[in-house]
Amino acid sequence: MFSSLRQCTSWLHTWTGLIVGWVLFFVFVTGTPGYFQIEITRWMQPELPMVQARALENRAASFELALDRLQKVAPGAAAWRINLPHESLQSRTWQEFGIGWDEMPPDGHDRGPSGSEKLDPATGQVLPSGIEPRATAGGRTLYQMHYLLHYMDFDWGIRIVGVCTMLMLMAIVTGVITHKKIFKDFFTFRPGKGQRSWLDAHNAVSVMALPFFLMITYSGLVFFLFTYMPAGINAIYGSDQQSRKPYFAEIFPEFNRKPVAISRPGTPLLPLVAQAEAVWGPGQVRTIGVMHNQGAGEVQAVTLTRVNGSALDFQRPQTLRFDARSGAPLAPEPKTGGAARTTQTVMLNLHEGLFVGAWGRWVYFFAGLLGCAMIGTGMVLWTVKRRRHHLGSGLEATEQFGVRLVETLNVATIAGLPMAVAAYFLANRLLPLDITDRPAWEVHTLFAVWLGALFYALARPLHRAWIELFRAGCAAYALVPVINALTTDKHLLNTLRAGDWVLAGFDLTMWGMAALLALMAVKVKRRLDPSRAARKAAGAAAARPVTEGSVA
Repeated sequence: MFSSLRQCTSWLHTWTGLIVGWVLFFVFVTGTPGYFQIEITRWMQPELPMVQARALENRAASFELALDRLQKVAPGAAAWRINLPHESLQSRTWQEFGIGWDEMPPDGHDRGPSGSEKLDPATGQVLPSGIEPRATAGGRTLYQMHYLLHYMDFDWGIRIVGVCTMLMLMAIVTGVITHKKIFKDFFTFRPGKGQRSWLDAHNAVSVMALPFFLMITYSGLVFFLFTYMPAGINAIYGSDQQSRKPYFAEIFPEFNRKPVAISRPGTPLLPLVAQAEAVWGPGQVRTIGVMHNQGAGEVQAVTLTRVNGSALDFQRPQTLRFDARSGAPLAPEPKTGGAARTTQTVMLNLHEGLFVGAWGRWVYFFAGLLGCAMIGTGMVLWTVKRRRHHLGSGLEATEQFGVRLVETLNVATIAGLPMAVAAYFLANRLLPLDITDRPAWEVHTLFAVWLGALFYALARPLHRAWIELFRAGCAAYALVPVINALTTDKHLLNTLRAGDWVLAGFDLTMWGMAALLALMAVKVKRRLDPSRAARKAAGAAAARPVTEGSVA
């Protein structure tokens, strides 16, 4: 069937990319904003006040007030925590001074209930919980769609995305093999050459972020490795949840420790924080924890945890431990799970970009947009190769059914889905605040607009549908900051004046997306102009007699 390896990989690259292309486009469109899911959720809850970073003025006194409060609300708990003010990389918000605790587990339970409070660092008084924001699906639901899809069971969602991810990894590898001059072609773009131009664009965006695509697909498979590759665990431990408990107990032994009731530390906390800051730098202590160490000697320990930053093992940040009675340093707690768990943790953190700051997440975001472009140009290239007529000629009805079907789905997905995401943000501002199950209606709006885009593509000439849906998407994104300004006080002027770049950045990004879709509408209009198709047809007709004469 195939005379060479390159022909075989070319066939695999084409068909694996086409079969799962629409699902992968959805995964990239919903997953790319996930790098700013917390910021998106904050924008979708405009009732929350703007953040004001405040440091502790008298840390020793604040620590004593926090211990007093913990001793009052959680005596004999399994663990205490004092949260110091800091910019959290995990929640990407300013964390106020507060406390938290884990109570001893009731009989028959492994863990007890937890609690937390925000405190006034000067008086130790409990601060009110604040304004209750509007109900919203937020950035998290948008992010979850990229691995769970929606309107389906959890197991079905991650398995469908898993199969598509595996085929994408195959498409990437076969694509590199197929394009033997892929890196040379990266510097080549020939506009206005039809199929050649689409292939050049596909090559350029594919090579530009090739390491990102390889990393994101492989680490995505590692994310649910226990679901995708359960055979090894099932063979040794069994397939049901109860049988697997010993397996997880071996991998995560820290979760199987028997809690021990603690008491107030005898050593002052400020000197311990000073020792930690001498090693990590000022303001680098995130949490002061008090719990019973279950290592040698059963010592109650004070554990200081560092603010996360530039560490790939994000789930286990650096810590320093001290004896809670004497303040003497204790040996570091050994990391469990070995190299395999560390490798998995690093892969997960690479996938989610948890270890990078704001600029690093922008790099991830643009790489995700390039992923959308790679998949989109690949799907369009499939139809361009097989189309017999220029799309602007109005003869798409004479094309083969498969080509017309793929072209229609391409229009609805590539041009319609981004518009549906903009509708999701508009729904957050326009739906009544007291509507029942408001978060679900935000999601319903997204899928309703996407479905509407499909019907629109079916009803309109395809070249018009491409242009009009890109224009509609441009208008939808441009309207988001406008509707935000008309319905809330967190509009661009206020957020820029307050220096709140999370809220201001969201509005500016919406206008950036509007500009991008406007550019695409202009480019597509020029490309699919019927007069251009007529000139091309006339040129072909003029050339035909010469060709026939030469053949004769």
